[in-house]
Amino acid sequence: MKKIFAGAIITMLILSSVAYTSCKNRAAEKQQKTEEAGQVDKIERQIESNVYPLPTSAEVIKMLTDLEVGFIIGISNPVENVKKYFSSTTRAINLGVYGADLSYATLYNMQQEVINNMSAIRSLANELNMSTIYNEELYENIKKNFDNRDQLVDILTKAFNETYGYLADNDQQPLALLVVGGAWVEGMYLTTHVSEAAYQVAGISKVLLEQKKSFDLFLELTQPYINDPSVSDFVKLLDPVKKVYEGLGTSLTDQNIKDITAAITAVREKMVQ
Repeated sequence: MKKIFAGAIITMLILSSVAYTSCKNRAAEKQQKTEEAGQVDKIERQIESNVYPLPTSAEVIKMLTDLEVGFIIGISNPVENVKKYFSSTTRAINLGVYGADLSYATLYNMQQEVINNMSAIRSLANELNMSTIYNEELYENIKKNFDNRDQLVDILTKAFNETYGYLADNDQQPLALLVVGGAWVEGMYLTTHVSEAAYQVAGISKVLLEQKKSFDLFLELTQPYINDPSVSDFVKLLDPVKKVYEGLGTSLTDQNIKDITAAITAVREKMVQ
């Protein structure tokens, strides 16, 4: 997603630079191109710091609704758990978790679950100074579009983008990454626990395999911040998932799916406890 935005702006900059430099001599052109390259890099960095870097949990969960997999009551992180999260680290991680749970409830049109998850998210967002994102307007927007899943994905994706962007803009990139990681793990947890017969649901294995790319990208994004204790600890927490994904091929067996499920469950239990 971020590459699309960055690519569009970079293309416009390149086109404008061609028109502008065509009438300059070579020395001027070289200087101009150097300056513009710096401007392009600067804009790309700005764009990438403000756009949620992975497919959001809303996009992943929509795949489940498209596969007509049923909703499971009680699978989400209980709202009561929000009282246990006192540090900025656990609040950021579980803001991501509840964000995924909100997507799950929203896309399955479970209105009471939506209210519950919005309540948990608001509590954590307030503690992280993000109350303006998860406000009454967002809830009203969700209610208004309950019958339009594509629109709901757009609404939820916008909220995730704003969450990530806010933290990145305020020099809290480690916390932004924890939100992303928490949402990814919970999205995978929901995907692997949608049904006791999930292994037989056509398309589930494809969804899980596609998430390997997202997982690898997430690990790559954490590297510049790996000396931050909260990021380092979270990456270590993901080791069981990393080991499973490292051993995968281009398709999944039933045992692969069971191994992914077990790894995700172990990680998720530590995140929400």
